[in-house]
Amino acid sequence: MNETCRSRRVTGQVGIIGEVVAVVLFATGCASGPSRQYDVVVYGASAGGTIAAIAAANEGASVILVEPGRYVGGLVSGGLGATDSGNKSVIGGMSREFFIRTGRHYGEPLAWYFEPHVADQVFQDWLKEARVPVVFGQQVDRVEKAGTRIREIRMTNGAVYRARVFMDCTYEGDLMARAGVSYTVGREGMDQYGESLAGRREKCEYHQFKTAVSPYDEHGKLLPCIYGGDPGEIGQADHKVQAYNFRICLSNKKENQVPFPKPADYDPYRYELLKRYLNAAPDLTLDKIINIKMMPNGKTDVNNNGAFSTDHIGGSWDYPDADYKRRQEIWDDHVSYVQGFFYFLANDPSVPKHIQDELNKWGLAKDEFLDTGHWPRQLYIREARRMVGEYVMRQADLQTDRSKPDSIGMGSYNSDSHHVQRIPTPDGAVINEGDMQVPVQPYEISYRALVPKQDECENLLVPVCFSASHVAYSSMRMEPQYMIMGHASGLAAAWAVRNDTSVGKVDIAWLQKRLREQGQVLSIGEAVAEGLSPRSMGGVIVDNQAAKVTGEWRSGMSVKPFVGSEYLHDNNKNKGAAAVRFVPTLPASGLYEVRIAYTANPNRATNVPVVIHSAEGDRTVTLNQRQALANPPLTSLGRYRFVAGSDGYVEIRNAGTDGHVVADAVQWVAVVP
Repeated sequence: MNETCRSRRVTGQVGIIGEVVAVVLFATGCASGPSRQYDVVVYGASAGGTIAAIAAANEGASVILVEPGRYVGGLVSGGLGATDSGNKSVIGGMSREFFIRTGRHYGEPLAWYFEPHVADQVFQDWLKEARVPVVFGQQVDRVEKAGTRIREIRMTNGAVYRARVFMDCTYEGDLMARAGVSYTVGREGMDQYGESLAGRREKCEYHQFKTAVSPYDEHGKLLPCIYGGDPGEIGQADHKVQAYNFRICLSNKKENQVPFPKPADYDPYRYELLKRYLNAAPDLTLDKIINIKMMPNGKTDVNNNGAFSTDHIGGSWDYPDADYKRRQEIWDDHVSYVQGFFYFLANDPSVPKHIQDELNKWGLAKDEFLDTGHWPRQLYIREARRMVGEYVMRQADLQTDRSKPDSIGMGSYNSDSHHVQRIPTPDGAVINEGDMQVPVQPYEISYRALVPKQDECENLLVPVCFSASHVAYSSMRMEPQYMIMGHASGLAAAWAVRNDTSVGKVDIAWLQKRLREQGQVLSIGEAVAEGLSPRSMGGVIVDNQAAKVTGEWRSGMSVKPFVGSEYLHDNNKNKGAAAVRFVPTLPASGLYEVRIAYTANPNRATNVPVVIHSAEGDRTVTLNQRQALANPPLTSLGRYRFVAGSDGYVEIRNAGTDGHVVADAVQWVAVVP
């Protein structure tokens, strides 16, 4: 590296391959110079990339973290302070350690919600502890390969990086694409992987116009932000990408506010559809237009909410495969759109006063993003390229085939795609299309989803633009999972270097053992305890994680005490279509007292039907789940005779219920004569 890097140097680090290399901490914009050899080159300092680099370095590899932009942490330090966690008990390893380290700042065991600058400092301190060099302003230009192995990557500024193993940890997947690895963009059709959620969606319930609004001006021309092309057929594949936005950090403290900026190209007509919607639905309030989640110290993580919000629907389609110049134009257009959206709401005279007054209690947080005008420095690239690798994760892997022999971690967040397009309807209204919010149970992530087809590239790992269908990616794309996959990739890369082999031949048994040693959760039985341990409760316990689930149920942890890592609830929807069956394996025939666990709350149903199927036949008991339990969290359903084995069961149903139905656990206790 030449002296223009202006960085602190520490020489003498020895990597796995034995070569002494220089460590350059937090260098910026290094120009062309002699190439350097590393064990591992990580391209992209997203949260997943940062953890991948640290994990590899902690295994003794010489590592360099090469970032196209100017910051570490990606979206985690770029505005997304409200962690999209799903079932927190399956977030382990270095991913969980990040939240533990963040919690130390606030004097808490963990901090799932945090300020951007705190996340940034956690990542920077962690990188320095692991002595990982980071260089910024490095955009990959081309990849040089020898057969199926990447030999070196060349950057647009002339810098060259060589390694035994490379990792692409960017949101875009540029290194992967330039290495000749197969990938896809957009939505598969329903027929490709047999996915019922694939392709264009037939009905999208959420973030929808609740009142009909005309999408046309007085000349019959479509308003801005509406797509007039072919919307596609139901279930059909397309190359359209779900909407991007920025996660906005606001402050409610006047001394820590700056006003909403007015974009240089601001045009209020861009928000004409929003104007019409506000006029047609006067009962709309600010919380129906933006989703404000509070962070510590009076700050927020603001996300999209409702029919017309911070999501720039349709603005992301060209981004994944665009060149750097075009991408910057799209990025800038998103800045203009979202800034203009807030400026419009805060200042336009057409906006109802109650909305304007509420919004103007807020301002951009003055003490965040100091070098980007207090604006978030990371565009929320929810999805770009997706690798087609050794194994493609798909809908079934989230719903029915949830176990993997090569599991390297777990996911649990809903299948969650934001809208893809906004289109006019034949009756002269407008709808949003593409939103998907389907609950899942915790599922295992295959190592093969991080690995390209080995006849295409044998020394590359891809833990961000990993191999998954659009449906599966919509759940797996959450930042805790990127960090989980980054952790596994870092260990796998170091093992491949140490054993001079391809990433496809990594010893899975070693990898899983090492991950477990570092606290990773590879199966639901290893989940970090959030509730009462089933093993400590006696008798035969069947937790909801082992139950047979019919219909849609959501994970819950907000009301305690509960058994295991979570409880399930029906979200007070789809009545008559959802059930949870608890099937025990009883050691002997005889009389058992059956006890059921639930978390009482005022929003629960008072008339939950519970069917006990025993040797005596079926009996239905009605539970009032608003009633607090005398022996939390268990209450007796009575005594019944069961035969040994698994012929009996207890089933909770939601037919005809008048509130949220909860399914947590069932206990069988043998009655001694």
